[in-house]
Amino acid sequence: MADPDLDRINAERDRIRETYLAPPADRPASSARGLHHVAIVCADVERTIGFYQGILEFPLTEIIENRDYPGSNHFFFDIGNGNLIAFFDFPGLDVGPYAEVLGGLHHLAISVEPERWEHLRGKLDEAGVEYLLESGTSIYFRDPDGTRVELIADPLGAMYGTEVL
Repeated sequence: MADPDLDRINAERDRIRETYLAPPADRPASSARGLHHVAIVCADVERTIGFYQGILEFPLTEIIENRDYPGSNHFFFDIGNGNLIAFFDFPGLDVGPYAEVLGGLHHLAISVEPERWEHLRGKLDEAGVEYLLESGTSIYFRDPDGTRVELIADPLGAMYGTEVL
């Protein structure tokens, strides 16, 4: 028996795809060069460095003062291909823990080579970081501040066997 809600949702997805999704040969080049950085708030600079550099092996590339809040740090990790994750701390402010909200960041997905994915999965195990394994190529976990991160072993531009780029 067909589910009318599911049929309606699928029909709407098909309508949007038909209206907006051009075939690859007809798509213009993007106006962007790539992701410069994503900025995330953290509570503790050294704990964040220990997690992202120590466990995930993303090298710390720079730490500067946050221009928006004197005494705050703005620091960056290399995630490959000229892309960065950046963090801010706000000493003296009680920013509270990370919260997933509609309109906010759900998760950050970072592509890693399959052998590196296995290696990092072992490091997460060693560090006692809880994670969810999904589709054999994705690991979802939370950083020390609760931000949801995904390590995905699929190549850039692909997801679970589907070309998305």
